[in-house]
Amino acid sequence: MTNEIILNPLLPIILIALIAILAGITIGLALYRRLSGWWLRGLAGLVLIGALLNPSLQQEDRAPLSDIILLVVDETASQSISDRSAQNAEAIANIEREVSRLPNTELRISTVADGEGDAGTQLMAALSDAMSEEPQGRIAGAILLTDGRLHDLERTPNMPAPLHALITGQPDDWDRRLVISNAPAFAILGESVSLTLRIEDQGAAPENSGVVPLNISIDGGAPLTFDVAIGRDIELPVNLPHGGMNVLQFEIPTEDGELTGRNNAAVVQINGVRDRLRVLLVSGEPHAGERTWRNLLKADASVDLVHFTILRPPEKQDGVPVNELSLIAFPTRELFLEKIDDFDLIIFDRYRRRGILPSQYLDNVVNYVADGGAVLVAAGPEYGGAESIYRSPLGSIIPGSPTARVFERGYKPLVTDIGERHPVTEGLDTQAVIEEDNPSWGRWFRLVDVEVPNSATTLMSGLDERPLLSLERIGNGRVALLASDHSWLWDRGYEGGGPQAELLRRLAHWMMKEPELEEEALWVEPSGQTMRIIRRTLEESQGSVTVTHPDGTETELTLDQVSPGRFETLWDAPSIGLYRLTNGDEEAVIALGPAAPREFEQTIATDELLLPALDATGGGAVLVSDGDISLRTVRPGRPAAGRGWLGISPREAYETADISIAPLLPAWAFLLLASGLIIGAWVREGRS
Repeated sequence: MTNEIILNPLLPIILIALIAILAGITIGLALYRRLSGWWLRGLAGLVLIGALLNPSLQQEDRAPLSDIILLVVDETASQSISDRSAQNAEAIANIEREVSRLPNTELRISTVADGEGDAGTQLMAALSDAMSEEPQGRIAGAILLTDGRLHDLERTPNMPAPLHALITGQPDDWDRRLVISNAPAFAILGESVSLTLRIEDQGAAPENSGVVPLNISIDGGAPLTFDVAIGRDIELPVNLPHGGMNVLQFEIPTEDGELTGRNNAAVVQINGVRDRLRVLLVSGEPHAGERTWRNLLKADASVDLVHFTILRPPEKQDGVPVNELSLIAFPTRELFLEKIDDFDLIIFDRYRRRGILPSQYLDNVVNYVADGGAVLVAAGPEYGGAESIYRSPLGSIIPGSPTARVFERGYKPLVTDIGERHPVTEGLDTQAVIEEDNPSWGRWFRLVDVEVPNSATTLMSGLDERPLLSLERIGNGRVALLASDHSWLWDRGYEGGGPQAELLRRLAHWMMKEPELEEEALWVEPSGQTMRIIRRTLEESQGSVTVTHPDGTETELTLDQVSPGRFETLWDAPSIGLYRLTNGDEEAVIALGPAAPREFEQTIATDELLLPALDATGGGAVLVSDGDISLRTVRPGRPAAGRGWLGISPREAYETADISIAPLLPAWAFLLLASGLIIGAWVREGRS
């Protein structure tokens, strides 16, 4: 219960002030005239002014409120390493015991978890949120239970009481991490790009030899191992093996006693871009489709085309003197011996054996394919005759032997069952209007009858389901056979035409080993922390996909078929980091965010980042590993931390339960008192 005198003037305060001035003048005159009752008049004036001020006695019934201590617990990923989770539990129990000893004090506990993305530890944001839920006048102190690795120090709120920190971790903690910098987003195939990497030891690292083994793998393949020095920037030249996205994984082994292995791996994704696609087109003779091939290849600015058409074979004798011919001699030796490896793709368009290319040169083409080259044969009627290119050393790699039959009647090219699952022809038939289960493509009018070996794959069929387009892998290279020279009819729009450009584009990219055209592939399309896992296969079914999490745990996922040969599923990853996916022989690696999240960039516990915020409130930092701490009450402005103890400032907050107001004197009492003083002054002065 508290008592307080308050004023509630009956007149405006200015008017009362004027009345007081007049009363003062009147008393001054009485004093000047030496009236003996001047002091009684002064008292009467004071009583009247007091009555006008209307003094009242206010009585409050106050209920004291408890002080509040905020405890913000860091439960982000970095607090799960080593024994920090156990330290968190012990420190929380310690604080709860200490708060229970303090009179009229409550504890509020809030936690900080990993946020979305790679924002790191938002410790001060959590402290601000906890403070916003409590009255500022009751907060007696705040304690942060953390490893000290926060990423939002600039958001530190204004504290009305001491701020302290309990730091987890051990004094002898150490960690090793792999850092990749200067990694380009894309690189040109065939040209070396440089990556900068560094291996760092943090904390109380043990003495070592100064080098560690570094494993480097591309697209989940077999790793290559190199010895790398610790603490030095290493420039690493890299040549990308293929176009499209190349996933480079770097990893160092986890040592005994190291805090975590989460920052021992890094993933760099580099998009491989072909500077120029070098194509050699050899046309055996002029024909209607020759210009179509040339226009198709020249339309792509990234294609360097070398095109030769054999107009005058050696056996042609027409009596024209050689010095009067304007034809360019076919540079067979230069192209097929000296510079054959400079080409990415060789196309034989209706080529026939005429003695222009000796067997030695064709043998060189076979070796070129085995070493990773690509050959496309577009067959005309000569392919089924005695001069067929198949009856040369190239016959050992071409996926179709001629039967000597050539059909000259109309048919519509169709995609085979396996072609519907192969990326070269997948979905081609859905680009056309379907009529009676057949694509409304224009007809072709020639088909060379061939027998396809079991090792080849037939993607399209022609007349009476005979092979039209066949593919085969030879060594490290690839070969394709198109058993017709009438694809140009689609380009001309005959009977509606067909997807000739798209078909040949996909075919060329498959032969160039572009990852998106591989028939057996496993890849991931990430969106935030959601993965779209895609498995493409020529099989009609496939097993589950095993996903290995960054912490080593595994999840089995079943994929649903969305189209022939394509299986997909959506999966929400529980955290960012490096994930490995396996399905049979197929493997994929994907990094959601960085392979080593921000939480694992710096793992050694420290109070250095927090000290400015703690010092500003008089608070301090204590290591959890030093044992239990005690809580003490301190006055505001005094040091609030010491060896083994932390201080809080009681706020003495209260809640007003009831207020009563009563006049100090009733109005009649003021009037009676003033009247008595005035009469007394008059009587005294009359006697004088």
